[in-house]
Order: sequence, then structure tokens, then C-alpha cells
Amino acid sequence: MQLRDALNDYKRHEGHDTRFPGERRSTTGLFSGFGGRLVHIERDGSLRDFGYPLTGRSGVDRSRLGLRVDGEIYWFDADDTVSQTYHDSTALVVTERETPFGALTQYDLTIDDAHVTHVELGEGSEADVELVAYMGFAPNAQDTRIGQLRHKDAVELYHMTEHDFVGSATDFSDLHGQVPIRFAEVLDNTTVDLPRPVSEDRYEEDRLSGDLVAFFLFESGRTSLVTLLTDKGTTTRETALDRLDELAAEYGDVAALRQTAEAETLDLPDDAPHADAVAADIRVLRLLSAETGLRIAGPDFDPYYAHSGGYGYTWFRDDAEISLFVNEVSDYAGLGLDAWTDRSARAYLAAQQSDGTWPHRVWPRDGTLAPGWANGRLEAGDAVDYQADQTGSVVTFLASVLDDLDGDLCDDVVAALDAALDGLDDTLAADGRPVACQNAWENMNGRFSHTTATFLGAYAAVADADLPAETTMHAKEQADRIYEAVDDLWVDDRGIYALRECETGELDLRYDSASLALVAAHRFYARVGNVDDKRLDRLVSHVEETVDNLWYDPDENDVRGLVRYEGDSWRQRGQGHEKVWTVSTAWGAHAAASMTGLLRQKGDKRAESFAMITDDLLSLVLPDGPLCMETGYLPEQVFDDGTPDSATPLGWPHALRLATVALTDELGIDVSAQAPTLAD
Repeated sequence: MQLRDALNDYKRHEGHDTRFPGERRSTTGLFSGFGGRLVHIERDGSLRDFGYPLTGRSGVDRSRLGLRVDGEIYWFDADDTVSQTYHDSTALVVTERETPFGALTQYDLTIDDAHVTHVELGEGSEADVELVAYMGFAPNAQDTRIGQLRHKDAVELYHMTEHDFVGSATDFSDLHGQVPIRFAEVLDNTTVDLPRPVSEDRYEEDRLSGDLVAFFLFESGRTSLVTLLTDKGTTTRETALDRLDELAAEYGDVAALRQTAEAETLDLPDDAPHADAVAADIRVLRLLSAETGLRIAGPDFDPYYAHSGGYGYTWFRDDAEISLFVNEVSDYAGLGLDAWTDRSARAYLAAQQSDGTWPHRVWPRDGTLAPGWANGRLEAGDAVDYQADQTGSVVTFLASVLDDLDGDLCDDVVAALDAALDGLDDTLAADGRPVACQNAWENMNGRFSHTTATFLGAYAAVADADLPAETTMHAKEQADRIYEAVDDLWVDDRGIYALRECETGELDLRYDSASLALVAAHRFYARVGNVDDKRLDRLVSHVEETVDNLWYDPDENDVRGLVRYEGDSWRQRGQGHEKVWTVSTAWGAHAAASMTGLLRQKGDKRAESFAMITDDLLSLVLPDGPLCMETGYLPEQVFDDGTPDSATPLGWPHALRLATVALTDELGIDVSAQAPTLAD
């Protein structure tokens, strides 16, 4: 998204109740792409690349599709769309629409660094029509100083190193370029609709712009549009043009697209629990992944940080949890994702800092440091602006999967864990809790229950791993210290563990969904130590009270679930109340399931009440649940009226859902998508 587009969107949506102006949204439409390139297909058929963090190539920045009939252009509209779905469990997007000229079906599939849009007219449609595509490219993330080269049956758009190509199975019937939004239009109060009519004979417009309007003839009622993103350092022009021709020829029919899409799809075991949810979760996590195995948190809807700090980066906190959950589910359900575990482990080793810790966030395509605000251990200062839970999460993953790794990788992980323990030790205070740092939500400093939970889980995982006795003994001692210190955060009046100890030494008494991580941490600890009855009682109370008091069921519609934390004002727009978060709701379900398992190990009858809480919360994020969109995606947040907001899909809740589905199946908890609400 270029600045001119962001400003145009700002003018269009300033003052909107649920839209933040200046953002590029993915809350409607579907994504395709398992090879790093990530293409969004909106319900109106328009395309946009979101894969820059994954590949370093920007590609299509804006587009529109339509038909030209008797010289008049009809642009597709979302209202024309009858349905938009994935073909089976693949990443092939199928969009069916009704136009004034007859029915039409659009098929979209991203294949490595190429994207194919195949369009077929329905029976009885107008015969004399052309497909028209307006596409604005941003090679090297530029919206100016772009050139075009016209080849026999393709167009090449370039800035410096990125060269993008457009071709078709049926060649161009007409072609011209356009200039982007002009300065005067940027400053004007009215919005601009692109593309414009053919320009005013500006001779340079056809060659010095990333915007292209192309027309394609239908042959036997079908045509295909192909785009290819390349880097001139790795792909020559001749190679790119040859590949473009091959793609156009190979994918001139639907059968070839389906065959390729199905070959890329993970086969699920016949007895996989909630197979539709598992398939959707795996697909989302693949969509968000770079070749390194690192993932973006979600499609970056806010590249100018207008209303957030951006989402197109890898955070080690959620990425390591995703990796751990995928490994656990793969082992339990037989998904065969060992290669994912190896790839993640290698990526984490490459990103580890010299002090054994991990930084705030990195670019997933190569693991290099990304822009951030929590790199306190990389710069001068007191290091409070450091998110210690990220290091704790990576340590938990690496220690947990050590037995699954072979050869040099296993040896490298052992060395990395040794260094990581030094990093954890350095940020563990004398009283047995982590020092003051930033929290999981990245908006406070203090000594948090969530950070404490990640340290407890990390040390316990190391203590339980196949490591030298000196290492495991030290980790066990540290885990014991943290276990005892957890009670420093206990709030007796509320029956919960506090959100944090503030810098003043006072406890922040608010309910916080991140603190639910204490339950999973205690399950790790139970493998190497004893969770006593007093602690068990406090964990029971903590989960019950936190879930009850973060529960929100607005009157507007079926939306209900857990808010992030008490008093959360972020991205409320005009709502005036905390928004429901899918991460928090899924976290609550996972914590309740973990509590069920912990209690059953003790023979405690209270386990069954937590099985019911698991059912209540997990059902909300399952397909057909009120927090899961028709696309199968889980957005980060939802407004009271049901409007999804922020990063969509967000990888973290999908991984939490995946893990909780497997855990409930393992524990024999029966979950339906129509479970009673907690309010009942």
C-alpha cells in the first residue's frame, strides 16, 4: 500500500464506526500462496500482494477486474459475488458472481512466485466480451520511478531489482498505462477512483508508471491472467518470460489449477478431530510462512503504522508457541509436519542474539532485525524495553522438541539452550520472578504474571529435556524458585494472580487473559515438580475468575467471548467498551482444557467443570462459531456488531485453536460449535 492509496482510503473512511482510515484490510476475501508470495483475493475479485515480509517483493498493490462489452467497462463489485470459497481444503480460491452479462467464475491460485487468475463465463453469458484488469504494481515498494517494457505477449514492470511480469493465456487485445493519484488529487477533499479513462496523450504514461490497464479476449468462454514476481539477481528476463508462457499454457483450464492445488494440500488422517478446523488452521499457518519457517503474525494491514505498530513481522513469542503447538498436534494426530519443526528450530538458532536471548521481531524472509520498540538488550539503557517472554517461549519450544531432532541440528539446539539459559538467568531477579520488562500485549512495563508463566514453562521444559545433568539440575532449581515466587502475585480479594507488579511495587489487580498461560506452565512444571493442593486451588480460582470477568456478550448480535484485559481501550473506535479478542477466547479454551488435564491427573472432580468451560469457549472459535468468519479465518478482534478488525487471519489464535482441538480430543472432551454460553 503506497502513501497515496493510504491517504485516499483515509478520506474515504474518516469517521467510520468500525474502519480505521488509511489501512489496507483483509477482513473480507481470501488468501492464496504457499510459496512465500501471499496474494489476497477480495470478494470483488481484485488482487493485492501481502507477501513483502515473506519474500522481499511487493508485487500488486492495487487492482480491479471487470468486463468490457461493446466498448463499455463493467467493473466487478462485491455485491455481484454469490460465493467465495476454497476448493476443498486447498488454497485455490473460487469466486462465483452474477453480472449483467451472465454468470462468471474466477479461480485464483498462487504458485510459488506466480499467481494465476482463471476466469470462465457461464452458459448463456455474452459471447463478445473481454476481461479487463487494472493492476498497480509497486516493485521494490515504490510507487514512482517505475518503468514498463512491452514484450510480444507480456509486460514487465520494474524499479531496480524487482521485476514483475504480466501475461495471459489469450494475449492482450488492448493495453495502456496510467499515472497514479496526482498531487492535487491527494490534497483534494474528494476520493479518487482508479483507473481513469484512457489518458490525455501523456506520452510517458504508458512507460513510466506501475499502473496498467490490460484487456484479454476470451477463448471458448475462458481466459487466464498470470503475474510473476522476480528478482533480477536470481531470474533473467528470458527465464521469466519463458516461465510466464509456461504458466499461461499450463493453467488455461480449471483442472490443472485443481490438480496443482490438491498436490500442495496436506492430507489429514480420516479420524482427525474437527477436521475442518484443523485443515483451516494448517492452511493459515502455511499462508503466513516464509521459506525460512518463520511466520508473519498476520497480513500487514497497517504498513504506515497509522493505528498500530504493523503486523508483517515475526514475533518469537507467538511464533514459538505456534511451532510448539504444531509439533504437538502433528505428533498426536499424525500430520507428518516434522519438517516444520526442523525448519523453525533452525530459524530460531539463526536469530538468537549473542547474549542467548531473542529480539523483539525480525523479518521472516531472512531473520534479520525488523523495526521495533522492544530491543532494550540491543541498545543502551536499563533493558526494561525488552519482552522477556519471547525468549522464554523459544526456550520452551526448543527444549520440548529436542528429542525429535537429529544430528547436527540437535547438537546446535543443545548449545543454543545453554546460551539461552544464561539469558533467562540474567533476567530472573533474586526473588524468583522475571525482572521488569514489557508485556505480551506490548503496551506496559512491569513484572507480569504472563512473563513469569513463560519462565516457569521454559525452565521446566529444559529440566525435563535430554540434556546434561548439570543443565537439567540448574533448570529444575530455577523452576522451583519461580514456582514458589508465583504466589507473590496472588490477589486474595479477587482470587486471581495479578496482571503485574508495577514499578511502584504495587500489584495491578486487573484481569488479564495473558495470565491464563500460568496453567500450561504448571503442566510443564508438573513433569519435574509437584503442583500442591494450595496451588491447584489458586489456579482453579484464577481461571474461573479471569474467564468470568473477561467474558463479554454484547447485545448487538451473536458475538461473545473474552476481552484482552480489563480496561483495554485499544482500537475501540466509537464502541466505548473492550472488544472481544479471538486470541484471548482461544487462550481461555486452551487454559481450561489444560486445567482439565491437570485436575484429572490429581483425580480432582473439578476437572469436569473445566471441560465444560473448554466446550463453551472453544465452540466460539470453531467453524460456525460466532468469532470464526465464513472464510474460516480468525481475526484478531471483533466489534460488538460482528465486524472483524485488525490482522486477519491472525496465526496465533489459529494455532491455539489447533492445539486445543487436539488436547480436547486427547482428554475426551466433547466440543460442539453450538455449546451453551458461559452466561447460561
